[in-house]
Amino acid sequence: MKAFRFPFFRLGIIGGGQLAKMMTQEAKKMGLFVTILDPTPASPAAQVADEEIIAGFYDEEGLAKLCATSDIVTYDIEHVNAPFLKSLPGKEKIRPSPELLETIQDKFRQRVVLNEAGLPVPPFALLEEDKISAFQAFGFPLVQKARFGGYDGRGVVTLKSAEDLPKRLKGPSFLEAYVPIEKELAVLVARSVTGEVRVYPVVEMLFEPKAHICDLVLAPARIPESIAEEAQSLGIRCVEVLNGVGIFAIEMFLTKDRKLLINEIAPRPHNSGHFTIEACATSQFEEHLRAILGLPLGSTQLLTPAVMVNLLGEEGESGPPIVEGLEEALAIEGVSFHFYGKWETRPFRKMGHVTVIDATLEGALTKALKVKEILKIKGERKEKEYASCWHHHGE
Repeated sequence: MKAFRFPFFRLGIIGGGQLAKMMTQEAKKMGLFVTILDPTPASPAAQVADEEIIAGFYDEEGLAKLCATSDIVTYDIEHVNAPFLKSLPGKEKIRPSPELLETIQDKFRQRVVLNEAGLPVPPFALLEEDKISAFQAFGFPLVQKARFGGYDGRGVVTLKSAEDLPKRLKGPSFLEAYVPIEKELAVLVARSVTGEVRVYPVVEMLFEPKAHICDLVLAPARIPESIAEEAQSLGIRCVEVLNGVGIFAIEMFLTKDRKLLINEIAPRPHNSGHFTIEACATSQFEEHLRAILGLPLGSTQLLTPAVMVNLLGEEGESGPPIVEGLEEALAIEGVSFHFYGKWETRPFRKMGHVTVIDATLEGALTKALKVKEILKIKGERKEKEYASCWHHHGE
């Protein structure tokens, strides 16, 4: 029987946002020593971690130091220096691997890998030149997606006809067929270094229309069992094709003709999985740690229906955050409030979330919509130019 000396592992996390914070909270429960690398002093994760390295995600000296002082390294954001991580002598301790991260970073390459594996994706093509004829040849309506750097609605534009071309993205991108969808779904899959795999129940995502940021997550999704099983199987296949280690969120479209298409993959804990903290036997954050540390994976059983509400910064508001309606929201049975510890709010910035549990999904949704009306994240300043600034802050 193997024995572990406290602290049982030294964990390094690239990125200090809310995903890293919730991962760190689980890591501390499990007896780990946690070091965060983030350019922001007192980042959300650093507020609960043991140490913080103040460095950017492309800072080679900082990344090398984190890897040298950690048993295992992971990340809460994809936009990091993958080529440098690939060159490190201890790159095998980085999980998921830098090679996988590099594939995920390029959304076109990600599409190609999935397509070549026979997994269902929307029809797509690389935009080789920014010419009107290229868009016309592909055919309208279409969706243009940036190859690099997009998140939370940024880097995606729908072009319904040639009249929309002035809205097109600049820079490397690809085109995708516009698919009429019934629902947007997500499924979390955990895969350990040992090859053990666990899959969570499929969830349904509802989006804020202006910024197209996930607004509500319903667990379980309101879909037939046969579609749920197919989505779980597709999710597992995606992670196996990528040879992934850790937790992965696979976002999918359920089309109007009831077919599943894979949208994209996040190689880390994900906004769609926050409900697991209160509603599942093992949270996505604990499962990710178990997977990358080579520990047995935990049960992914859904213990109760749940709805997660993203708390986004209000339009027209910025500066130090002010929460309105907290007491009224917490008076509702089954509400759990999570604030991420960001020092400044901006329009549509993810500032926290609420999970509502109930005996039925309908009951949880009714309460969640009430919470959404009550709880507001405002700022000490009014933001006149909010429309252009919300997208600078992702997960």
